Amino acid sequence: MSARAPLANRDDPEHSAGVVVATRNRRERLLQTLEHLEALPERPPVVVVDNSSEDGTAEAVSEGFPAVRVLALDRNRGAFARNLGAEKIETPLVAFSDDDSWWAPGALARAARAFQRFPRTGLIAARILVGPERRIDPTSAAMRGPTPPRLPGPRVNGFVACGAIVRRRAFLEAGGFSRRFLIGGEEDLVAIDMAAAGWDLCYMDAVVALHVPDGGGRGDRSWLRLRNDLWTSLMRRPPRAVLDDTARLLAGAGRDPAARRALAEALPGLPWAAWQRFRFALDPRGSRR
Repeated sequence: MSARAPLANRDDPEHSAGVVVATRNRRERLLQTLEHLEALPERPPVVVVDNSSEDGTAEAVSEGFPAVRVLALDRNRGAFARNLGAEKIETPLVAFSDDDSWWAPGALARAARAFQRFPRTGLIAARILVGPERRIDPTSAAMRGPTPPRLPGPRVNGFVACGAIVRRRAFLEAGGFSRRFLIGGEEDLVAIDMAAAGWDLCYMDAVVALHVPDGGGRGDRSWLRLRNDLWTSLMRRPPRAVLDDTARLLAGAGRDPAARRALAEALPGLPWAAWQRFRFALDPRGSRR
């Protein structure tokens, strides 16, 4: 594999974004993704954070892509692994990829120019194209709309991690992804906290990420999303919304095994969530998780 050019000028929009990839037990898919990232004209530095894979992922990346920095974790940290990668990459912008997603040529440069032009922009959500047929992800389609003045695109209140580019400082100061969430709905809390800190979150149709899931799946993780949604509600949403969200999960637990598991897994974390809510009420800009 060819060596990646060093980041010579971080003030140059063409060379100001690095890529962080979190992975676990997806060695072959990850290696394909790294080939796509290596071919990008922006030549971004790449950090792979391996969530304690058991399939030789870290060794394969080090051997096949010597320019890629690998952080091999001793246990699965889920989405929090992206924080660790963002801390290491050092570029002012961080683009997140999953092990089955990558960025279209020119996307990182377009985003970097937008960040430079709009200094209060903290996050850009990309147009995510899914599968070989490259159909637009429904979440991306819902983000389309008119662009307000002094923003690079429509304002959004959420994002999909594998199609997001963040201002590194804004992301880390807001606390990044929660260390307790693993994977599932982890983006919502980040979006709330970055917005509370005064950063604009926007969608840009011209910034494109490609997502080609293999269809194999990782088992049913719907309970994680339900649990994390409840924790996010308890930590950040108005009291009436908390009551409604809790009642909805309780009602679902009577008929849905995923809801029952989510409720059981959420209960031990309630004191932590209450403490996080208290801290956020004291200082929304100083949230840490």
